Amino acid sequence: MNRRIVKQLTTVGLLLVAVLAVGSDAGKPVTVRGYVLDSACAFTKNLSKPISRECAVACAKAGSPLVILSDNGTIYWPIADTTPSSGQNEKLLPFAGKKVAASGKAYQRGGSNGLVIAEIKALPDQK
Repeated sequence: MNRRIVKQLTTVGLLLVAVLAVGSDAGKPVTVRGYVLDSACAFTKNLSKPISRECAVACAKAGSPLVILSDNGTIYWPIADTTPSSGQNEKLLPFAGKKVAASGKAYQRGGSNGLVIAEIKALPDQK
């Protein structure tokens, strides 16, 4: 009887450790500063900032996902933390072509960076 209890407690303990290990990958709180621009331009044109607000808005309205190109060159894909997931262009469209500070939880996988945005605000563009 005692061995059975010890075995069950060991199993429960291992399951708890596994759950905590998975839960630790729940996203890292960050604030990202950078420009909101069209994802295609961020990759194909190697831009450090958007060409213009109008260009970023036109691309977003044509269906291209908007991203945040951080000051250090990291590209953050805005993502939802809901299931089913949803696109984030509607949330970012008012900031298209602008410099922003976006706070939320960052996730990394396979060299990509995702950002669940909790708060976003426009910053003055320092030229």
